[in-house]
Amino acid sequence: MRHRQQIGLALVLGALASGLPAAVTAQPKPKAGAKALDLARLQAALESGDEKRALEALSTIDGAGAAGKAAAPLVQGLLARGANAPLLGRAIEVCGGLGVESCSAPIAPYLRHRMPQVRRAAAKALIDTKGPVAVRALSAALRSPDPQVRGIAASGLGSLRAHDALPDLFKALSLKVSEAATSIGQLCKPEECEKFATLLGKQPFDVMTSGFDQILFRPTAEVPDDQKIRIVGRLRELGTKDAGNYLAEVASRWPANGSKRVKQAIDGAVKALGGRASSEDDE
Repeated sequence: MRHRQQIGLALVLGALASGLPAAVTAQPKPKAGAKALDLARLQAALESGDEKRALEALSTIDGAGAAGKAAAPLVQGLLARGANAPLLGRAIEVCGGLGVESCSAPIAPYLRHRMPQVRRAAAKALIDTKGPVAVRALSAALRSPDPQVRGIAASGLGSLRAHDALPDLFKALSLKVSEAATSIGQLCKPEECEKFATLLGKQPFDVMTSGFDQILFRPTAEVPDDQKIRIVGRLRELGTKDAGNYLAEVASRWPANGSKRVKQAIDGAVKALGGRASSEDDE
């Protein structure tokens, strides 16, 4: 017991001497065969002000696999201090790649950075860091003046299963953020899916089908057959060739173990509309 206490004290003293937080330095030993990161050396490089050294350190962390998570606080420190755009973009990318939720807070402010490549890197990274901070930041980013950031944010909220962001996604869709349709289709409950379906004819058809695709192929436990059949009925009532062809495409992809009731409704609509799935021979 005394021997373990002495080792722990040595680790804390070593951390203070190197300027690293004890929690960063006193990391568990890596698994057999894994190469331990020299955190003190990496910290020195990231704080050096030398772009080349800092980029090399970030590459080392990025290439360390799971062991790189131990260096997450160091990357977060760089983000908190700030740097030039290329270095910031790389740091954001690395922090996102670590998949550590604590990276979300230092990344989030960069959604408003003056350089578009930094803003877009931040939006992509937050999808990987996850957590409530990431969801709130991406929801706010739906109002970004940068259309690419808005699109990444809209797609990311669907990936993060952020149901609470649905009101923001509906508003974004009304402001022509087309990526919001797919996420709404991924997240909506039956009544919300119906609200989305009422936009048919008001939004571009290809935008609407990106959401319908998600709804129609979701498990019955999430979206009941009756709701899916109502959507098929709306498409049938639209009465256009595009609607018929889209439903023919859906029918061609319908899983063998999928709902027979929904498939019957789709087949009936395809027949009524004269739909035809596209093929590789189509020009």
